[in-house]
Amino acid sequence: MDASVVILGAIAVAAVAVAAMALLKGRFGANDLRDEMMARAVQQVAQSQSALTGRLAQLADSQAASQAQMAERLQAQERSLARAVDERLAALAKRMDDGMQQAANRQANSLHDLRERLAVIDAAQKNITELSAQVVSLQDILSNKQARGAFGEIQLNDIVSSMLPPSAYKFQVTLGDGRRVDCMLDLPNPPGAIAIDAKFPLESYRLIRNAKDEAERIAAGRAFSTAILKHVRDIAEKYIVPGETAESALMFLPSEAIYAELHANFPDVVEKSFRAKVWIVSPTTLMATLNTVRAVLKDARMREQAGVIQKEMVSLLDDITRLDDRVAALDKHFGQASEDIRQIRISTDKVVKRADRIESVQLGDEVAELVAPVVALPV
Repeated sequence: MDASVVILGAIAVAAVAVAAMALLKGRFGANDLRDEMMARAVQQVAQSQSALTGRLAQLADSQAASQAQMAERLQAQERSLARAVDERLAALAKRMDDGMQQAANRQANSLHDLRERLAVIDAAQKNITELSAQVVSLQDILSNKQARGAFGEIQLNDIVSSMLPPSAYKFQVTLGDGRRVDCMLDLPNPPGAIAIDAKFPLESYRLIRNAKDEAERIAAGRAFSTAILKHVRDIAEKYIVPGETAESALMFLPSEAIYAELHANFPDVVEKSFRAKVWIVSPTTLMATLNTVRAVLKDARMREQAGVIQKEMVSLLDDITRLDDRVAALDKHFGQASEDIRQIRISTDKVVKRADRIESVQLGDEVAELVAPVVALPV
């Protein structure tokens, strides 16, 4: 309840009481007893009014204190709300700054990656340009028969020198009849030295690749098989020499594409080369063949060292026999030493027992000597 309303109610009650007193006094003014009673009533009303006024004052003070507390609470809530709003705004600003910084970092990283990729693309473009120039130069080399032959010999040299030890091969070897072979593999008998000759039938292969119709393809195929068989016959006649080389030889094709074309579409040519004991190899199959050759060389060296190994094994067995004899003698010595130690232990045990008996006898004599005078004393 509002304090002003309470105060107005108290004033109204007091006014009613005064009016009633005045009315009673006018009506009963001649009677003193009634006047006294009226005075007492007025006094009680005045006291009640005074008490009500005090209570109203207390209520007003309490209301003022409550309003002050409410005002302080409202101010505290306003300050807390303002502080929370400031904190949230600061956090939001920080998040926005962090987000913008992260976005800037990502953008910078993306630009850096883009520059690196552009640099890689530039380097790749440069490599492509250089490779194009090298391809053009390779085409120029392959268009010349002498240069093409040198290219095949260089590739053969690289493969053989990377797969075998230097003692297992020779390049540009002159045979007994004066003919020179590109490479000679020095293998033990059998099979003996194997000749390798590099051939590059590029023109006939290009005719097959560039054929526009079936007729041109058939004609190019005939030319290709004729060129391959001519190389096979030349190798068989020149580089298979009885008593000097093995009974077979290798024809090296420096192109996997030509080798694949030959085995895919010309099986009769491959069969005729087998019958002529000329094995056609590509760079890949030559590596596999040289691995086999390396195993053969290793086995030959093992056979050469077999006598030495056998002799060393006999010596090793003799050493083992002597070692066994010496171990047996040592074991015998250990057995004898163990027996001697056992006998020594028996002797020491006897000595200890005799010493114990001697000590017990000596103690008995001393006790008798001490007891005799006591017995001799008079009672």
